[in-house]
Amino acid sequence: MHLGPDHLYLPDSALEALEISPAEIADAIEAALIAKAEGRLQTTPKSAILPGDGRYMMSTLAVGGDGYTVLKTVGVYPGNADRGLPATTGAILVLDAETGVLKALLGAAWVTAVRTAALSAVAARKMADPASETIAFIGCGVQASSHLAAFHSMFPIKKVLAVGRGRANVDRLVAEARGLGLDAEASEAEAAVRAADIVVSSITLNYDVEPFLDAHWLRPGAFAAITDLFIPWKDETAAAFGNIYVDDLEQERSSPKPMVPAEVIAGDLTDLATGSGYERRVDAPSAFVFRGLALGDYAASVLALERAESLGVGQQISPEA
Repeated sequence: MHLGPDHLYLPDSALEALEISPAEIADAIEAALIAKAEGRLQTTPKSAILPGDGRYMMSTLAVGGDGYTVLKTVGVYPGNADRGLPATTGAILVLDAETGVLKALLGAAWVTAVRTAALSAVAARKMADPASETIAFIGCGVQASSHLAAFHSMFPIKKVLAVGRGRANVDRLVAEARGLGLDAEASEAEAAVRAADIVVSSITLNYDVEPFLDAHWLRPGAFAAITDLFIPWKDETAAAFGNIYVDDLEQERSSPKPMVPAEVIAGDLTDLATGSGYERRVDAPSAFVFRGLALGDYAASVLALERAESLGVGQQISPEA
C-alpha cells in the first residue's frame, strides 16, 4: 500500500470528541442513500464470519463519487473482558477513491455505535409514532446507549424500560436515562415490550440464544429497531409486524442465513429514504431489522473525517516517521 505523504489518525476518543450529533449522522446516511440510488455510491454486501467461542467478525466496503473509499473491519471478542480489552474493536481505512492512497485511519467503535443508531433513526423518522414517549431496550450495552441518545433527541421520550442479563449494564443505562431527566427502571421483557411505543433490541450476536421475544406483545403502531439479526425474536411471530424493512435488500438476499422470511419484507432503507408512498401503520407494529450497512459506515466515517480536518483534529502520521 502506498501511504502517500501523510495520513490522519483518528482514534475513537478523538472521534467522540467531535460531538457530531445523531441527527447529523442520520442526515448524512439519508444523503448517502440518495447517492446510492442515483449511482453515485457503490457498496458491497456486509461480510461476516463466526469462527466460534462467541467471536463475530465482519467487514464493509463502499466507494463514493465524492472521492472516498471506506473499508471497515470490526469484531466482537467476548474473551477480551478478561484481557482488559474492549469486547468490540476494529479499524476503518479511508482511501482516496482515485489513487488508492491512504487518507485516514479511524477507530471503528465510535463509528459502529453511532451509525447503527443513525440507521435506526432514519427508519424511525418514517416508521415510528412522532409522539412516542416510552422506549424499551432489550440489551443494555453500547447500542442501547447510542440509541437512547439518538431517540431522545428525536422523540418526546419520557420513560425508559431496560431489559438485560447483566445487572451492571441495566443499572448503567437506567442511570444514563435518569441523567437525561427521564423516568427509567429495570423491567422484564414482556412487560417492557407491551408498554413501549419504541423497542430497541440489541443483544450480543449469538445464534445459540433461545428466542424469547414475541412480536404479538407489541401494541398497534409501535416501532421496533432490531439491530441483532432478529435473534431474540421468535421467527413464527414475524408476521405480526404490519411492515418489516431491512437495511439493504441485495445484502439480505445474498446472506446465507436470512434474518426474517423474505415474504414479510416490505422494502429496505433506500425505499424509506427515497420513496414518497410510505404510510406509517397505526393498526399493527412495524420493524426495521438490520445487519449493518456499508453505506452507514461510509457516511459516518466521511462526515467525521471532514469535520476533523476542518477543526484540525487528529494526529498526522508520516510514513517516514
